[in-house]
Amino acid sequence: MIKIAVLGYGTVGSGVVKVLNTNANIIAKRAGQEVEVKYVLDLRDFPGDPVERKVVHDFNVILDDPEISIVVETMGGTKPAYEYVKKSLLSGKSVCTSNKELVAAYGAELVHIAKSKSANFLFEASVGGGIPVIRPLNQSLTADKIEQINGILNGTTNYILTKMANDGSDFEDVLKEAQELGYAEKDPTADVEGYDACRKIAILTSLAYGQQVDYQDIYTEGITKITAEDFKYARSMGASIKIFGSSKKVGGRLYAMVAPQMIKSDNPLFAVNDVFNAICVTGNMLGDVMFYGKGAGKEATASAVVSDVVDAVKHMNINVMTIWEDEKLPVAPMDEMKNRFFVRIGAAEKEKAMKAFDEIEAVDAGIDGEFGFVTGVMTEGEFNDTMAEFETFITRIRVGF
Repeated sequence: MIKIAVLGYGTVGSGVVKVLNTNANIIAKRAGQEVEVKYVLDLRDFPGDPVERKVVHDFNVILDDPEISIVVETMGGTKPAYEYVKKSLLSGKSVCTSNKELVAAYGAELVHIAKSKSANFLFEASVGGGIPVIRPLNQSLTADKIEQINGILNGTTNYILTKMANDGSDFEDVLKEAQELGYAEKDPTADVEGYDACRKIAILTSLAYGQQVDYQDIYTEGITKITAEDFKYARSMGASIKIFGSSKKVGGRLYAMVAPQMIKSDNPLFAVNDVFNAICVTGNMLGDVMFYGKGAGKEATASAVVSDVVDAVKHMNINVMTIWEDEKLPVAPMDEMKNRFFVRIGAAEKEKAMKAFDEIEAVDAGIDGEFGFVTGVMTEGEFNDTMAEFETFITRIRVGF
């Protein structure tokens, strides 16, 4: 029997315990032996809960117990999660985590510590909730050179944009509804400003290229400036607006960003709606492969964590190789990235726009006093320099078609 400890008994932590209890027989069969939760670390007590007698408040109880082979970290944040995870690995215990902040900031270091101790640091649930994407990147796509990753990586923002598209509502109204339904946090900043998706694309990109990609270096733009009028233009083009985490290598240089984009129905991510996530990975031999499913939620995320627990049990004292070097892979300056842009300006500057851009495709959404258009491919720097000459600029959204 393998005994584990769960750090944090919130949404995901309690989900992990639920999955382990509900599916105990099938998990034991797949892991090769039974898995039992011996401790739950939390600041709170849980009178009446099945884990009541397993709750401890001192991490050292877990660290010093030789019976604990695997530590599950579901606390979130980096303090004290980083300290606890690092100490667990240094003591030879494997760690399974759903903590994207921790993985994005310290993944390379923790992977190397695990390897040095013949233990494992596994983090399938840190990206895409219950969607298996980390393990395929590490194991299934190893024959391919990854050329591009493009994903809808946050369920909250995808839900908001879907509702705006379907109902013609404004951002603030849909955000309030999402909060009432529990899809958005009371403080939704990490989601709606793109920070959550930024950490996830940093993790995926680091794994795809085997080097550290710092999330702080990735251009990040949220959805707070998207309006109902933007969706009117999108509908007139047969397009939708999604927020993507994207990375690609062009000529040996890495480009990465998180930003809203307009896409058309021939894009495989067009039909990904509501709280669902999807990640499209492009390999030089395989081509496109897409991973789709629930990107959040108690059971979905917990299921991914427990899959890592099973993997850790099957590889007890054997490190599952993950190539993630400390050497930093720099992100090319955003000004050099090439994109097409959908632009809204005042109608008075229509003729100026027609002359300013080499390629231009007018878009009519029936909005008085405005001129909407799509540019040709150009660098971000060229676009910004050109638009600086316009006095009636309203907004721009990158175009993914």
